[in-house]
Amino acid sequence: MTSRPYVLLSVAASVDGYIDDASDTRLLLSNDADFDRVDEVRASCDAILVGANTIRRDNPRLLVRSAERQQQRQLRGLPAQPTKVTLTSSGELDPAARFFTAGDTGKLVYAPTSIVTALGRRLGAAAVAVDAGEPFDLGMVLADLADRKIERLMVEGGTTIHTLFLTSGAVDEIHLVIAPFFVGDAEAPRFVRIGDFPQHSGNRMVLAEARQIGDVVLLRYLPNQNPAAAL
Repeated sequence: MTSRPYVLLSVAASVDGYIDDASDTRLLLSNDADFDRVDEVRASCDAILVGANTIRRDNPRLLVRSAERQQQRQLRGLPAQPTKVTLTSSGELDPAARFFTAGDTGKLVYAPTSIVTALGRRLGAAAVAVDAGEPFDLGMVLADLADRKIERLMVEGGTTIHTLFLTSGAVDEIHLVIAPFFVGDAEAPRFVRIGDFPQHSGNRMVLAEARQIGDVVLLRYLPNQNPAAAL
């Protein structure tokens, strides 16, 4: 992955590492001040990526909310909203989901070669379906995004996507917000699954920032920096 966007992974989790509970209602892990911080980060990025399961489960809009930040993007010669991106292995996406209908911005759906043509027909004008190889190749996805002038990519989940990007060594910066409570439910989704992560006990990440934001704390890590070089 020599040609790819700068990847910023953003996640909020409970103290025990869960990013949601097992109920049908979305669990609010953060607070208003941190939601505004996330909005600012979104406005600084060229594209926002979530997995297909996040679209099915949470039905997110994935938009910059602040009108002022939208205007600032336009003054810099950018669209008011970042491009929306999702990855799917099954193609099970509803074109009526808010990912597709909310906001006047480009939408890209990356899918395996075997389903991309049929998916493109089903999505129609709602999004552009893009071939991601067979089997699915994250390197192809990131290279294609770079070709589309996506220089800064914000990854917002969920578990499968976090695990894919982190185990691939494709994350340059992690924004991890810790909420001050426990979920304690084995059926609930966690930050990541079991995997072979480059950042292990023998290859520790650089902690670039620790910031209290009301009752949550933001930990900003740089996974691919040499700790000695950062001193």
